[in-house]
Amino acid sequence: MESWQGKHFSITDPKDVSTVIYKINKTEKEFLKDSPKYTVERLEFTEEFRGDLKKKTFFVDNPSEDQDQLVILSFGKERVVVNMALLNDDKISISKKPMPLKFNNIYSEEGTEYKDFRYTPNLKRPICIIDPETTEEIKPTLYFDENTNEVKGKCKLKPYKSYFAFEIRDEKQD
Repeated sequence: MESWQGKHFSITDPKDVSTVIYKINKTEKEFLKDSPKYTVERLEFTEEFRGDLKKKTFFVDNPSEDQDQLVILSFGKERVVVNMALLNDDKISISKKPMPLKFNNIYSEEGTEYKDFRYTPNLKRPICIIDPETTEEIKPTLYFDENTNEVKGKCKLKPYKSYFAFEIRDEKQD
């Protein structure tokens, strides 16, 4: 019999809104030299339909002992609402005012590859690119960079399509 360790919570999306949530992970000091300071990890969820509403239950598999920071992205028609939350013990606190985050809406008339990034086998990464229509992540293509002797990833973007990209940084960084 498997044992499950973690936490879960539910939200309800109105019609034409789809919410995804990411956990922010701070890189441990001993790995900072070769890794970004923060990485993001998408939370798995189940979905239950109730008329026009969707109840989503999100799962945090390896919660920290004190608190976990979360980024909540709610995709609607041609807009994204970005919010922050803290998961502390068995309580989730969502900020009343969305926290300012720098993000880009990526659009190109040509097929393009976007930003190389170091690949981490645990699927945590510093940047996330999302298709706002489906709210699915754009999965990277992995390759071996012989110059740096590392496995890296690139995301291939379709022409004439908008994408939502975000990265967690300290306020001091631009």
